[in-house]
Amino acid sequence: MRLSCLPVSYFGKIITGEMSVKQWAIQAAEVGLDAIDLSILFFKDKDPSYFFKIGSEIRTLGIELAILNTYPDLTHPNASERRKQLSQLEKDIAIAKTLGAKMVRVTAGQAHPETSRKYGIRWAIDGLMQSLDIANDYGIKLVYENHSKPGCWDYPDFSHPSDIFLEIVKGITGTNIGVLFDTANPIAYGDDPLPLLEEVIDIVTCIHAADTKRLGALEPVPLGTGLVPFLDIFNTLKLSGFNGLISIEEASGLGKHGVVNAVEYIRKVWENAKEDNE
Repeated sequence: MRLSCLPVSYFGKIITGEMSVKQWAIQAAEVGLDAIDLSILFFKDKDPSYFFKIGSEIRTLGIELAILNTYPDLTHPNASERRKQLSQLEKDIAIAKTLGAKMVRVTAGQAHPETSRKYGIRWAIDGLMQSLDIANDYGIKLVYENHSKPGCWDYPDFSHPSDIFLEIVKGITGTNIGVLFDTANPIAYGDDPLPLLEEVIDIVTCIHAADTKRLGALEPVPLGTGLVPFLDIFNTLKLSGFNGLISIEEASGLGKHGVVNAVEYIRKVWENAKEDNE
């Protein structure tokens, strides 16, 4: 198991420039992470030389950039806006390549009131498939997340309901698109994450280890203090043969202390998880 971290607690500081990506990477290396995750929201400068510099700085620290998180709105009711979103995603994939990222996290899009279930599912699958051709050209792995709602969106993710997420997964199964399974988002919707994980386990590429305080709402808490059954989830992963990337979605607001605690907790629970059915 390789461990990475998406520094949700630091989003505000990194976006405003109070904390640099390099400073985050240094801290990640200090706490023993194998890799880091970044958000496309961190970058205002779109010059390729800038991205190459950032990627070089990360690699110099002895860690990898695992995932670049993007926010394509593939379910927008306006066709021209959907084309614009795909164009932006193509640029984001190119940025990921320059940074040296291995994967790009993609979303279905927002649950716009005008977007029906039928067309939203169709548009999401079509958009993901079109993006796949671009990602393959760049040697980037796309990972589709059972997402909830980022702060940069007006509406929740169209595929936040588990049944819609599964319909979209069905449409991309058999392709090179993997699933980035978030442990907290099913609970935030009101569902049990274990049955959902079991439905998609064959194409799970990586995990977002996140926790939430309350059923039916996403209220981030330090990992292990909320409702997410991490041991059961890790048992399921190990029994399936999963040994990929686990990315901590660290949103405790406790700074470096929160990151350290999360790393220690996830490593401990993974070590305690079953490796067979005995």
